[in-house]
Amino acid sequence: MSLTATTTGQRRTRAWPLLLVTGLAGFMTTLDNTVVTVAIPTIQRDLDASLAALEWVATGYILTFAGLMLAGGRLADVHGHRRVLLAGLAAFAAASLAAGLAGSIGVLIAARLAQGVGAALILPATLAALAGREERQRSMGVAVWMASGAAALALGPVAGGYVSQHLHWSWVFLANVPLGAVIMALAAVAVPPGPRPVGGRELDGAGVVASVVCLAAGTFALIHGGAHGWASPAVVAAVLVCAGGGAAFVVAERRAREPMVDLALFRVRSFAGGVAAQVLWGLGVNGVFFYTAIFLQGVLRFTPTDSGMAFVPLALLVVLVTPVVPLLERWLGAGRTVAAGLVLVAGGMALAATLEAGDGWGRLLPAVCAIGVGSALTMPLGSAVLGAVPEPRAGVAGGIFSVSREISGLFGIAAVGVIVHAAGGFAAGYAVGLLVAAGLVLAGALISLVTLP
Repeated sequence: MSLTATTTGQRRTRAWPLLLVTGLAGFMTTLDNTVVTVAIPTIQRDLDASLAALEWVATGYILTFAGLMLAGGRLADVHGHRRVLLAGLAAFAAASLAAGLAGSIGVLIAARLAQGVGAALILPATLAALAGREERQRSMGVAVWMASGAAALALGPVAGGYVSQHLHWSWVFLANVPLGAVIMALAAVAVPPGPRPVGGRELDGAGVVASVVCLAAGTFALIHGGAHGWASPAVVAAVLVCAGGGAAFVVAERRAREPMVDLALFRVRSFAGGVAAQVLWGLGVNGVFFYTAIFLQGVLRFTPTDSGMAFVPLALLVVLVTPVVPLLERWLGAGRTVAAGLVLVAGGMALAATLEAGDGWGRLLPAVCAIGVGSALTMPLGSAVLGAVPEPRAGVAGGIFSVSREISGLFGIAAVGVIVHAAGGFAAGYAVGLLVAAGLVLAGALISLVTLP
């Protein structure tokens, strides 16, 4: 798989700038998932916001991010990776500036929704740009992207807490403006324009609308189901709209002359297997991330600062182990490498399920380290998914992979929440939820062994 009119020598000289763009873009867009949560109390005081409005500040970004990612991937395939990436970065930086300068809660919510739109263009375009590299560079690029995302997820609450305590909450958003400008300058030089689209430049409007409706409604239901009850009218309506949008999407893609998502992609073994394994990893790890912070403070009696620091070793291990993963992949193959990583993650979860009141860092760290090293070893998933599709479809493939990560994370939080509430006690429910999550991750390990090269 190669970029049109690009030599191998050119690829090698431009590899590191592209990896830098990939890492910075992945870090910036993922950080905004979690960095705002710790700043919520100060935002509430400054803007006199209601609890419902604060929920939209926290979740509005995820709603448009997940809902528009498939559309962003298709736009990257039709209009070029670099052009869509630059447009997404400009939109994200402008929305971050608006969020930082917001004088009312309504303006802040609108800016958060706009940030999600920019991120939905950035992420698929970044992954599509990696798809045209040779296999070794593609593997390293995806590893850098996933490592930067893992680091951002773990460091977000720490950074948000520091900024809120020592500066003003607005800097949570304003910091994205100079960072976005730097990434834009790098992307203009390092990111190739992308191949000519296959079959013309038709966008498949029906498919775009149906996917946005389905993903946005599903995201809304997963975000608000736990807080407002799964039987509440708004959540039930969102589930029905999601189902209707999904059915309409399948019909639209079957009838479209130029479908946004070629459903035949899911008949490619490594593509379908990679996406499935990513979903199962997301179901387990993200649900654990969310409820572990509560467990550390409520059961183990960690301070808020200590509970935030508990995730730092995980992020550091992901970053440190990532450079070694391509070597392991070449030695063991993608399937065995990913399966070994998922087994480690499941083992870490099972170990964490044995924690109880009175335990400290000595019992916690081995579980955190196993999850960190194991998560790093799952890096070949993205490379396998991108390498399984033709380059002109790489934007949509990147969108599908990113959506699977985002939606599975939300569903994992909701599913573990159901288990926790059904158990009658938080500590017991948390332990059961961890074991269920570990089982899902082990299923992902088996799928990886069977489907990945």
